[in-house]
Amino acid sequence: MEKLEAKNQKRSESELAELHSLEQKFFSAQQWKTDYRAYAKWEHYLRCDGSPDPTVLQEINTFMSLWREDQNEDIQLVMEKGEQVLNLIEKLQFLLLDTPSNEITEKETAQYQESILKLQNLLHQKYNGATEHLLKDPLMQEEANEKEEVVTDENIVDLQQFVLVGGVYHIDALQLPPQVRQIKDWSMVEVLDVGLEVYPYPSEDTEDATHPPIQIILRLPDNVMYFEDPVIGRWDSTGQQWRTDGISNVTYKTQEKIATFEMHAFYTIALFQSAHLNMPYQAWELQPTGIDEALLAVITAFATIQIQIKGNQCMLSSVVVKEKDVLSHLTGKWTSPLDLRAVLKKAGVNIFPEEFSHKYVPVNKKAALAEAGAYRQMALVAPAFAFAWSKWNLEAGEEQVVFKVSEHLKADSVKDWSLYMFNGQKAQKLKITETSEAFSEELEEDSEFHSTLYHMLKDFASEAAIDRVERASFLFIDVVYQLLLATRVLTYS
Repeated sequence: MEKLEAKNQKRSESELAELHSLEQKFFSAQQWKTDYRAYAKWEHYLRCDGSPDPTVLQEINTFMSLWREDQNEDIQLVMEKGEQVLNLIEKLQFLLLDTPSNEITEKETAQYQESILKLQNLLHQKYNGATEHLLKDPLMQEEANEKEEVVTDENIVDLQQFVLVGGVYHIDALQLPPQVRQIKDWSMVEVLDVGLEVYPYPSEDTEDATHPPIQIILRLPDNVMYFEDPVIGRWDSTGQQWRTDGISNVTYKTQEKIATFEMHAFYTIALFQSAHLNMPYQAWELQPTGIDEALLAVITAFATIQIQIKGNQCMLSSVVVKEKDVLSHLTGKWTSPLDLRAVLKKAGVNIFPEEFSHKYVPVNKKAALAEAGAYRQMALVAPAFAFAWSKWNLEAGEEQVVFKVSEHLKADSVKDWSLYMFNGQKAQKLKITETSEAFSEELEEDSEFHSTLYHMLKDFASEAAIDRVERASFLFIDVVYQLLLATRVLTYS
């Protein structure tokens, strides 16, 4: 062992230099993304399609002013314009998340955040105007009458523990605006400047006892997953927080996906579920499926999530719950890791821990040097090697990570797994297997220590595997690294 340690120390410098050369792929990926953002901005300028550049304050302000002055309140047109506004909001949100801190100033960050808020407020204002216009239509009023039968601080929703799933519902009682009267060939309506008016409930001039609670029957949306009964929260504008008090008699019909509850007043409400119910993961696997292609599978207590990786993009391949494919509207669409992360969280499938998640999940704590270093080096060799969960990772201690590895150059199932241990500075192949009776750090026979995982695997790899690693696209490697870092499979499994 002493001789092996000495040998490892002796060649450590040259191995780290070789690894550093391989890691230049990460810097190339960062430069490519910087250039791509600049190119996308230039492409938008050349298109001249009338849509504003949301990063240019003058353009976004002009766009909002023009729509604010537009008096057309047709519901269909407002909804179509609303889609454009939501797209602008998403672009700004993506820029705030994707742009490195050294490429965006504090002033730009504040500008983008303010633009997002203004766009959201304008959209809400336009929806209210379109609703008022709709309610003035006498035909719509007849339909509405037929359907009238629509409609301590433990109570604060912890937004670190819970995530909003399925959107926000604005529930109000509205004063009916003046209706259109048909007099001969004339259509007449009283015009009021106040816009859509909310009917207060309960009213201030009557005792509360005369106002029964409001029963709401809400159909849960099909485009999201609720793995357990959601928590219903109401928005408290005074405290600027979501609360659960004021909502009672909550019942769910799971098969019909219907929630019924009562409120003492009209509130803006949302449905929440635990942000960590899919953590810790039960298992995970990453395997190459072709040149610069791979598949990441994360198995949780509720679902199996498969993410396909190709070049500089990734795609939700499937979400399987109780042997049934769900969320088919999200699968098959190529996107960036950052976008995929946002889409999955929004759909209720969260496999992306935050910095505070360890407060709510029993984690397999690992030293940052071992965990982050492992993800980086796993990504570098992912073009030719498959990785998977090992039960011995729990036994290896905080300073080391253990995972299964297999050279994998053909598109079939992985069969010949070996166990490797890594602490960020030293890699070794273990003698034990996944079915051994106890954990042991004993080295595999005829194996040595190495400073990097790359050189450790190189001892047993074919020339074809090493050639594929060296020729791999830097964009593919960067996407694999982003997904490993986002899911943190070595800690949250």
